[in-house]
Amino acid sequence: MKKIKEELYDHCKQFIQDRHNRIQNRIANIQESLTSETKSTAGDKHETGRAMLQLEREKAGAQLAEVQKLQEVLAKIDTHSSSQVIRLGNIVKTSKGNYYLSISVGEISINNNSYFAIATNTPIGKLLLGKTTGEKFRFNNTLIEIIDIS
Repeated sequence: MKKIKEELYDHCKQFIQDRHNRIQNRIANIQESLTSETKSTAGDKHETGRAMLQLEREKAGAQLAEVQKLQEVLAKIDTHSSSQVIRLGNIVKTSKGNYYLSISVGEISINNNSYFAIATNTPIGKLLLGKTTGEKFRFNNTLIEIIDIS
C-alpha cells in the first residue's frame, strides 16, 4: 500500500507542477505582450489593451498563489506514515470508492484501481476526517462504510 500511496502522492505533485508551468508560461506571454505592444495612434485602444493584459497578469498571479497553497498542503503529507484515524495523506477504502486525502485532483488510476484524490475541505473529505475503520457516514443520501485506512 505504501507504493500506491507514493504513486498517488507523485501524481498529485506532478499535477501541481504542470499547473505551475502553465501559469508561468501564461505570465511570460502576458509580460511579453505588455512589453512588445507599441503605442498606436488610437491611444484609448492601446490603454484598454494594456489594462486587459494587466488584469490577466493579476489573475495569473492569484492562480500562482493557489498553486503555492497546494504545494504547502502536499508538503505536509508523510507517505511513510499510517494512521487508524483518517487524516491528510491517508488512502481510505469505502463501500463506494477509494479516496486519497491530499489535494483535489480527481480520479487517479493505479494498477486498475481508481482513487479519488480529494482535499480535506471538500464535502466528502470533511466527512471522512477523524473516522476509523468500520464507521459509517451518510453522503448524498447514501450510507457509506469505511472498509480500510492506510
